[in-house]
Amino acid sequence: MEGWDPNTKSTVQKIPLLSTRAGPRDGALWTQRLKEEYGALIKYMGMNKSNDNDWFRISASADGTRWTGKCWYIHNLLKYEFDLQFDIPVTYPQTAPEIELPHLDGKTAKMYRGGKICLTIHFKPLWAKNCPRFGIAHALCLGLAPWLAAEVPYLVDSGVVKHKDDTASSSSS
Repeated sequence: MEGWDPNTKSTVQKIPLLSTRAGPRDGALWTQRLKEEYGALIKYMGMNKSNDNDWFRISASADGTRWTGKCWYIHNLLKYEFDLQFDIPVTYPQTAPEIELPHLDGKTAKMYRGGKICLTIHFKPLWAKNCPRFGIAHALCLGLAPWLAAEVPYLVDSGVVKHKDDTASSSSS
């Protein structure tokens, strides 16, 4: 985890590591893996709230294969909120989920079709090295959070993303 800032490194070290190597096709083992995933997410969200760094809400489908929610980023004291979604690949946990922010589809070069954020260079090798110990909480902490921190200020400053109050006031004029 060289190259990560000390705060991120400290945070990710506190997220519980997972032990069950199972994906959606693995029946009872998948249920066990989901319990571990929820435990790690609850711990991560609790840490975020206690550090006044709450930045996402997420929930899963009944079978744990489709995740949806919201994530947000504060830039220049304004909150920018985005829909968040991803599917668990059938080869999970060997393959990391592809996190999608559909509202930003086509607005940045650091994104694939469908609003999937680019995580190939920095995150995917780290995921592969830590399989099956990393899970959804790790993907959010080491994948989505740094992506938002890098891209949202650029998108806002370049005018590609507008704050909801800016778009509401301009449409009422």
